Amino acid sequence: MSNFKLFSNFKPTGDQPGAISRLTANLHAGIKHQTLLGVTGSGKTFTMANVIERVQKPTLVISHNKTLAGQLYQEFKEFFPKNSVHYFVSYYDYYQPEAYIPRTDTYIEKDAKINDIIDALRHAATASLLTRNDVIIVASVSCIYGIGDPEEYEKITLDLEIGKKIARRDLLHYLVLLQYAKNEFDPRQGHFRARGDMIEIYLPSGEEIIDVELENNIVVSLKKRRQQNQIHDSEFQTLNSAKIFPAKHFVTPRQKLELAIKNIRQELKERLSALKKNGRPLEAERLEQRTHFDLEMLKETGYTNGIENYSRHLSFREPGSPPSTLIDYYRHRFGNQFLVFIDESHVSIPQLRGMYHGDYARKQTLVDYGFRLPSAIDNRPLKFTEFDKKINQRIYVSATPSEYELNLSRSSHSGVLSSPPEADKLKVPNSYVVEQFIRPTGVLDPETEIRPTKGQIKNVIAEIKKRVAKKERSLVLALTKRLAEDIAEYLQEAGIKAEYLHSEVKTLERSDILKNLRTGKHDVIVGINLLREGLDLPEVSLIAILDADKEGFLRNETTLLQIMGRAARHVDGKVVLYADTITDSMRRAIGETKRRRKIQAEYNKNNGITPKKIEKAIRKSLLEEIAPAKKEEEIFTPLNAPSREAVSALEREMRKAAKEMNFELAARIRDRIKMYKQQK
Repeated sequence: MSNFKLFSNFKPTGDQPGAISRLTANLHAGIKHQTLLGVTGSGKTFTMANVIERVQKPTLVISHNKTLAGQLYQEFKEFFPKNSVHYFVSYYDYYQPEAYIPRTDTYIEKDAKINDIIDALRHAATASLLTRNDVIIVASVSCIYGIGDPEEYEKITLDLEIGKKIARRDLLHYLVLLQYAKNEFDPRQGHFRARGDMIEIYLPSGEEIIDVELENNIVVSLKKRRQQNQIHDSEFQTLNSAKIFPAKHFVTPRQKLELAIKNIRQELKERLSALKKNGRPLEAERLEQRTHFDLEMLKETGYTNGIENYSRHLSFREPGSPPSTLIDYYRHRFGNQFLVFIDESHVSIPQLRGMYHGDYARKQTLVDYGFRLPSAIDNRPLKFTEFDKKINQRIYVSATPSEYELNLSRSSHSGVLSSPPEADKLKVPNSYVVEQFIRPTGVLDPETEIRPTKGQIKNVIAEIKKRVAKKERSLVLALTKRLAEDIAEYLQEAGIKAEYLHSEVKTLERSDILKNLRTGKHDVIVGINLLREGLDLPEVSLIAILDADKEGFLRNETTLLQIMGRAARHVDGKVVLYADTITDSMRRAIGETKRRRKIQAEYNKNNGITPKKIEKAIRKSLLEEIAPAKKEEEIFTPLNAPSREAVSALEREMRKAAKEMNFELAARIRDRIKMYKQQK
């Protein structure tokens, strides 16, 4: 397996060399808790990458939101192009969890739209964890949700090799057990197609197709090709062996599935008895009908919608025990010898801490009213104490770490696994908080100014137009989603290219919006809470914070400092806070910004540094990178060879073009489809 090899045109500068050396030395000494306190624009991600290269450990990077996780994923892929870098976030474009509201007797059925691209990326991540050592996964906090037992996932994997004896019927049957769907006409990830003795397996990672050729019940040929262009792709790689992972993470071997179903029936029997004894026949009848339906589906197909609610039985866990998560895939392969970075820890830690409690309250209500068995409660995120025990060495990364991280990192030899001699040689006794205040380009923290709220929108428009004239970008921070949308529309009416960004914007579209800001397609983005931690936007010179004196979560000291940091990558960065009073949070945030400016200015003066503009390449958006658009000539199939598969593929391309508002291309594809159908 490859070692971690960092590729970059830059060398560590400013505070980076010291931070990298200290973090690495602490890790080698067995230190469990460290904090990288780095200001915005100081190159924290580059520091993290250098630490990974030096310690040579598989790494999990946890981020608090999908947008930032996407940015980190792209950066780490650029730093480690020859290693296995993956993106693991919730695969829902839309998710309404199952719930019941007793007060109004309202049952809300689970409603979700799974993003196939993200689902494929999740499968690619777990497959790499089980086959490679040089793995970096950037994940959202959803990584503490259950995804199935890695040991069972690996056991049920189908290993194929040249010369292996396996009947065609047995191979197809095994693929069905692995939850692959047979699809002869329009196969995609997690499907298979059989053409005589040639079987095409479309891997759930969405990247590759494995072609298996049988002759007299023996594997005589194995080839791998890309899924990106199913019509014309003739490039393939000849293999000696191939590992076929399950199409879904929740998979149980048939012999164990029968036992799991038996255990579920026993729990159902006990629960029905308890409900009837307590005078709740309606709840008992409801539970019986729902559970019997699910069990029939499990028995016939090995899968049912909501299968995760039976995960405790399917993995044969004890009641109350934690589910298997992405972290368990690391532990299954590497023990505790992997590194964890918790990015923007001041936000990520509270999210990790609170996820269990909200999930438990919702599930308990479903159980009480007969919608789920009690074991469904064990389909849950990890409790924070469980999460803490499952990871070993971790580095908290933030410009504004909370007392939790700081206290753990300040204690002498905090969390040392042992007391090796190296620990006594460290030059940072009693503290493992590593500061990184100096930016490689010499840019200072932004200037700050307070202005009255009266006429704030009119003033914002004037300030944005000043930046537009200089080809600079702006961010405007509002307090609500509706207000963000209304302000964006108002700015558009004023002749400004504005867009809004909030949590209801789909995951992969967020990266597109940020890219469009950098390229100049947008002059300004109006947001609420997503325009804070970690976003790397060097073209932004103005941050306008509306209603800055509305003390609360969106306007506390930490939030204000994070917002201000978005202008800290521009030499002329400025933050305007619109407020009628100066709150304590405003005073502290402005004071800290001025303190950092002073430290940075003194460093520049002492080292003869003149602040210079950050030059950062505009990379493809995450959507473009993981689902690249095809050239028009790659889309169309020659007219003399239309097939059902080709027409299906074209129909998908037509829908995609229409969704992206490329109506001209969609119309041309539509016309070509008509011509194909007329030929038949």
